[in-house]
Amino acid sequence: MNHTTSLDRTRVVAARNAVFIVFALAGVTFASFAARIADSKAELGLTAGQLGLTLFAASAGSLTALPSAGRVAGRIGAARTVVVGMGLGFAGLLVVAAAVDIAQSRWLMAAGLYFVGMGVGLWDVAMNLEGAAVERLLGKTVMPHFHAAFSGGTVLSALIGAGMSWGKVPLLAHFLGAIVVSGALGLWALKSFLPRAVEVSDGEPTRDATGTVAKPRSAWLEPRTLMIGLVVLAAAFTEGTANDWIAVGFVEGHGLPAWAGVLAFASFLSFMTVGRLVGTGLLDRYGRVPVLQITFAMAAVGSVLVIFGNVWVAYLGTAVWGVGASLGFPVGMSASADDPARAAARMSVVATIGYTAFIAGPPLLGFLGDHFTVLKALMAVTAMVAAAMLVIPATREPQKAPVEREQPVRS
Repeated sequence: MNHTTSLDRTRVVAARNAVFIVFALAGVTFASFAARIADSKAELGLTAGQLGLTLFAASAGSLTALPSAGRVAGRIGAARTVVVGMGLGFAGLLVVAAAVDIAQSRWLMAAGLYFVGMGVGLWDVAMNLEGAAVERLLGKTVMPHFHAAFSGGTVLSALIGAGMSWGKVPLLAHFLGAIVVSGALGLWALKSFLPRAVEVSDGEPTRDATGTVAKPRSAWLEPRTLMIGLVVLAAAFTEGTANDWIAVGFVEGHGLPAWAGVLAFASFLSFMTVGRLVGTGLLDRYGRVPVLQITFAMAAVGSVLVIFGNVWVAYLGTAVWGVGASLGFPVGMSASADDPARAAARMSVVATIGYTAFIAGPPLLGFLGDHFTVLKALMAVTAMVAAAMLVIPATREPQKAPVEREQPVRS
């Protein structure tokens, strides 16, 4: 049964607003640590390579959770899956803070990041599934706006982190405050998520010639799903590299203090937010493929400006890079959910492939940073973007059926 017409617009709009909040809080949680990476590196005396391997733990945690995240969300619902993800992520942040402030242990920090990664993985897939369901019910592109809310949360958190870094506030106090606020707002917002029946009922199962429900093949065997995954992989690498290394690159490559490096990180996040807000209209007007081709090219140009420009040109580069990195991930998530009946399975596959960038990126950039400096190591972004250009056409919107088209929610 299609529940699109069984919900009034007020209910769907409330769910949309709740998804905005949950995305924003995910950004706040993520950037709480990302904004203090340079401080953690200095406090523990880590080389670039050691930091990269430590950050690898978060990626390993995400990849542990992602393959089953879609099934978990399908079984217990998106809201409960987000709650589980929040609990794991918050616990991991507290362990990271204790590792840096108290134990001075790189290995304990890695253990905490592993749980952060698990929590983020579950949280990410669940909120994207909810966002895709809301997008279908509204009948227009809104997924980039949700990811803009994530970026807005990271900007706010990064600016707070810059102040915390400047004031030398311990990570434990910083993270505890973020956890209390994010947890309270998150639990309140989750009450407005869509009913589970609506989340999973928008698609029709595939049937064979006799009318029997056909057993779908694994999403891992679908060429289009895998190519969308590669687009998300490149987008995640382009975005994640900036998240993990821009602040360090400005500090070590351009000779700036830690707080100025965090401001470069905040600049990247701010313009990524702008790109997601503006890009939604462009996607509806011009389509996914040409918009992604242009934005990916901008990411490559921005990374080159950061690497080879002077300080002011490098700051300009963070803006161009931010806009360029803005749409790949949300568009990939929407593309993986084009068929509602297969959305959970395909999104888990796409997210798992995409998060491989987070598992390979930190150690790769750390290795290159040890040999060529962190700033020059960012050239890996240009190479990844060039490869992604070949598979961007896989994200193309499916053709609408001439009859029985799903209608937008009306009052």
